[in-house]
Amino acid sequence: MLTNRIIGLDVGSKTIGVAVSDAMGWTAQGIDTLRINEEQEEFGLEALIKIIDEYNVDTVIIGLPKNMNNSIGPRGDASIHFKDVLAHERPDLKLIMWDERLSTVGAERSLLEADVSRKKRKKVIDKMAAVFILQGYLDSIKQ
Repeated sequence: MLTNRIIGLDVGSKTIGVAVSDAMGWTAQGIDTLRINEEQEEFGLEALIKIIDEYNVDTVIIGLPKNMNNSIGPRGDASIHFKDVLAHERPDLKLIMWDERLSTVGAERSLLEADVSRKKRKKVIDKMAAVFILQGYLDSIKQ
């Protein structure tokens, strides 16, 4: 019997960072950064659905970038639009929007502390932000 896992997404205009929970739902691991083209409505759904099926995912946590005053701006609207597109494609999934304020900042700080070069940081920052988003959600449901 396969365990259902939870996936976390950091949706940008050019990439989507992807993280997946371990089988126990305790930790998040970054697994991929998908190239997308938001302007062209190319959201990498084929690759994302392949990951969802491979990891037996039933819940998707989508980062919702809010402004510090709790309002939702253009990036937040884009994340909500992505959620709607994914919901249309895969209505069987539980989709949860998760306040991701400072997830990219946290990911950047972790990479700086690990002394990762600027070039390498650029390649993994979205995946790391997805880890922060998913880990925040996992920590919240454990309490």
